[in-house]
Parts: sequence; structure tokens; C-alpha cells
Amino acid sequence: MSIAAPSPQLRRRLGLPLLTLYGVGITIGAGIYVLIGAVAGHAGRAAPWSFVIAGLAMAFTVGSYAELATRYPVSAGEAAYVRAAFNSRLASTLIGALTILIGIVSSATVALGAAGYIGQFIDLPRGVIAAGVIIALGAVASWGILESALLASLFTLIEAGGLVVIIAAAIYGNVPFVGTLTELPPLNPQALSGVFYASLLAFFAFIGFEDLANVVEEAKAPERNIPRAMMLTLAISTALYLAVAAIAVSAVPPAELARSPAPLSLVFRQVASLSPATISVIAIVATLNTILAQMTMAARVVYGLARQGDLPRVAGHVHAGTATPVFATLLIVAATLALALTVSFERLAEGTSVATLVVFAAVNLSLLRVRHRRIHAPGPHVRVPLWMPAAGLLSCLAMMAAALFG
Repeated sequence: MSIAAPSPQLRRRLGLPLLTLYGVGITIGAGIYVLIGAVAGHAGRAAPWSFVIAGLAMAFTVGSYAELATRYPVSAGEAAYVRAAFNSRLASTLIGALTILIGIVSSATVALGAAGYIGQFIDLPRGVIAAGVIIALGAVASWGILESALLASLFTLIEAGGLVVIIAAAIYGNVPFVGTLTELPPLNPQALSGVFYASLLAFFAFIGFEDLANVVEEAKAPERNIPRAMMLTLAISTALYLAVAAIAVSAVPPAELARSPAPLSLVFRQVASLSPATISVIAIVATLNTILAQMTMAARVVYGLARQGDLPRVAGHVHAGTATPVFATLLIVAATLALALTVSFERLAEGTSVATLVVFAAVNLSLLRVRHRRIHAPGPHVRVPLWMPAAGLLSCLAMMAAALFG
């Protein structure tokens, strides 16, 4: 009697340094390069405080992800958490589908943004450039998780390096940003309202760490390294955001930052005297990093849902040579291409933030449910105080309300 060969599995190739660089890269790539102008426009010189508030609010959800990712170390993490907590296949599939949709829409949106920057150097239609970017990064994602993580790490070093250049130039040029960091906002209702509203915007600059939960099957010692990578991602991103926000509002008037379509470029020119070409190259790298990480994440969720029986089994196939879910990756690339080539940039961007908050709220609620039901975890896992998922759920609901009705 012949014995069937075991199906190929994902390989554990990512240690703590690569996991941290992966998390930091997607977080700052979709964050400070885009949002600093809007935050400064509402909070003024108190912009760093908005990032402090947003970072603290995000820390609650980071705690929930850290515990659940170690309780259930599988791809399609959010869907697995919901299924374990509520024993509902429908709810699990819906959350998984929403996570995939967020990854696809984000990838398509950022690909069009990247095409705009690349178009400054290559005279081709925007759609053609976007298609080339998506296909090339899809090939990298199919090639292997180690190769994807190494490229993402290189991108991270470049985009983080751009922020470090700003900080170093500000220190060398005696920009008085340290005082801005310690400066309390005016204690009046209007100023405080602006700071808190800006913190809602700043919250989205911290989105990205959650992608680590969906590469948990490819992490070495995930029960130790995934929580550490999430916490390091939050700490490093917060430190960079605080320093750059303080420098930005110290070097450029907040109203001018708010009016600029590329606010960080004003800061670059002001404190580092860098050319627009240099700024564009760094922005291209930041956007490519986000696309690669989002497509990788979405493919892992498709793979995970297929493995637990919620999608056709073929989507859960792992290629023996690359040890990646090639079919799932091709599905994500095709869907991203279709959106990027047929839907406008503005329409793609609408609703993504609220969808992300829905997923975050579901994760926090799942941990509360798991702990209430005292569901046993089979292996070692992180355990966070119960008030963390409660605070995370409340903060997500408050931000959803502000986004929908504000």
C-alpha cells in the first residue's frame, strides 16, 4: 500500500529582527509619510501629543493580538480568533474575508500612489506602472517568505533612514524640537478637541503591526518572537513619529504642513536640504514596502481560510519549491490588479479605515470572550491584563463612531 507524501508546509524562516523590520516597514510606510500634515492641521504644535494618545490607544489592541497570536499561532489569525471565541464559522469567514479585502484594497490604493511617484522618472501611463509594480511584487511574494522579508527589510531601512536623516539634520541644524516634545497643549476646549481629533487620524499611522499575526506560521519560536516583534514595532514607530512630528511643527508652520499634498517633503527640504528626487525615491520605497507586506498578508489569510475549510482547498496549497501559497498569492495579485486598473484612487481609499477598526474590535472582543469562557490554550502563550482588550474594544468603537458620524 502506498503512502501519500505529506503536503508541503510553510517554513519557519523569520527570526525576531526580520519580523520587527517587517512590522516597522509596513507601519511607517503607510503612516508618517502621509498623515503628518493632517495631524498638524488639527493639533498644531501639539501634534506629538496626538501621536502619544494614538500610540497608547493602539497598545491595547497590540496586547490582544499578542495573546491571541500565541494562543492560536495560525495564518488567517483574525478569523481563527473569532472562530475560537464564538464557535461561528460564518463570523470567522466574514472577518477573514474582510481582512483579505483590506489587504487587496490597500495594495491597489498604494500601488496607484506609488505609480504617481514613479511616473516622475518613467514616462508611462499610471495604470501601466501600477500593473508592473503589482506583478513584480507579487512575484517576490511568491518566490519565498524569506526573500519577501529580506526585501521588505531593505525597504524598511531606507524609509526609516529617511526619517533618521530628518532627525539627525534637525539636531545638527539646532531645530528646537525637544522643547516641542515637552510642550503641553493649551488647556482650553478648542485646543484639546483639536488634539484628540488629530489622535483619531494619527491612530491609522500605527496600522501595520497586525500583519505579523498572519505570518506566525513562518516565524521562528512564534510564542516568543511574535509578541516581541509587535511591541518593538509599536515602540520604534512611536519614537520615530514623536521625533518627526515635533521636528515638522517646529520647522514648518502647521498650517503650511496642512495645506501641502506632500507635507513631509517640506520638512525634508527645510531641515535636510534634500532634492525632490531624493524625497520621491524614499516615498517610492515606502509605498512598495506597504504593497509587498499587504499582499503577503492577504495571501496568508486566503491560505489560512482554505486550510480550515472556508475556501476551496486549492487556495491552501503550498508550493514545494518556494514553500509559499503560490495559488493564494496569484489570486491576491489578480484581484489587486483588477481594482487598481478599474477603480479610482479616491473610491479605493474610502472605507478602508473603518473596515480595519471593525477587525480590531472583533479581535479585542474575541479575547474577552475567550477569557470569559476560560478556553484552554494547548501551548505556551502570552497573557495580558483583562483591561487591555476591554480598553482596546472601547477605543475602536469610539474611533468607528467618530469616523462614521464625526
